[in-house]
Amino acid sequence: MDARDERAAPVDWTGPTVGELGELVVLDRVTSRLPAGSPIVGPGDDCAVVAAPDGRFVVTTDMMVHGPDFRWAWSSPEDVGWKAAATNLSDVAAMGAVPSGLVVAIAAPQDTPVAVLEGIADGFRLAVDALAPGCGVVGGDLSTSSAFTLAVTAFGDLGGRAPVLRSGARAGDVVAVSGELGRAARGLSRLFRDGVDASGTPSAAATRASGADEDPDVGRQRRPVPPIADGPAAAAGGATAMLDLSDGLAIDAGRLARASGVTLTLSVHLDDVSLHGGEDHGLLATFPPDVALPGGFRAIGVVVPRGAADLVRGGVPVPTTGWDPYADWDGVAG
Repeated sequence: MDARDERAAPVDWTGPTVGELGELVVLDRVTSRLPAGSPIVGPGDDCAVVAAPDGRFVVTTDMMVHGPDFRWAWSSPEDVGWKAAATNLSDVAAMGAVPSGLVVAIAAPQDTPVAVLEGIADGFRLAVDALAPGCGVVGGDLSTSSAFTLAVTAFGDLGGRAPVLRSGARAGDVVAVSGELGRAARGLSRLFRDGVDASGTPSAAATRASGADEDPDVGRQRRPVPPIADGPAAAAGGATAMLDLSDGLAIDAGRLARASGVTLTLSVHLDDVSLHGGEDHGLLATFPPDVALPGGFRAIGVVVPRGAADLVRGGVPVPTTGWDPYADWDGVAG
């Protein structure tokens, strides 16, 4: 099946392609739609220049590849741009920093309509306006590939504070989360159940016919809403450790526990999807017990001295499993 027959949102597939227009024209059409932010030097030179007020900045990068990371049958170009922005903004926030700039690189098949890249640019603008006002896309690159690939590098300003690492949790600290748990995973399960054709291939037509397009959890899978402002708030509020919940609470809690040399004990009930489902991009943090939790953080447990397991609930070890692109991707692209 030609993947272009099963797109989730209207795109003018008869319009000009990136191969027909060439890099310079495509760049002009895309960059005019991107959020500019306030860099010292923005797009147009060999490098952007972004302020680092206290002499330091955080930097992260993430890739989205058609197939393992998104399906055209299930996501519009705006969805893809939003998600690519959100996942990187969340990593910056997890260090306690304020997002200050994004660099975006796209490798697209030659027959990709320019409208797809414009839609992705619109998604970046919408996400940045909603999640990190003042941030902007300060540069990037275009290339061609048989698999549509989107790579984003994000920068952040620490505002004079030390970064919040995964390795600072101490016994006695409160374990807290901000943001949603399990919604994106529930949305993905709905898509794999109801958004496929008789052969199991992702299908925009099946997604529409089943009503999955109207499912709020599917909406969160397509456009996660990470609590970006809570990252810097946690740093200012005394967080001892923090990370982005990209792959699921359990697997990411295990990462924090191992980095800090402690065990995390859950004191609340969470269902399996909330524990092991990924892509909500909330924040997991630890705070001293006498600190008022900032923003949308809520307590879910405590830190105890290192035991035999990374994560326990009611004295029973919780498997620290979640999303693994090498283990979990089924190879079916649509």
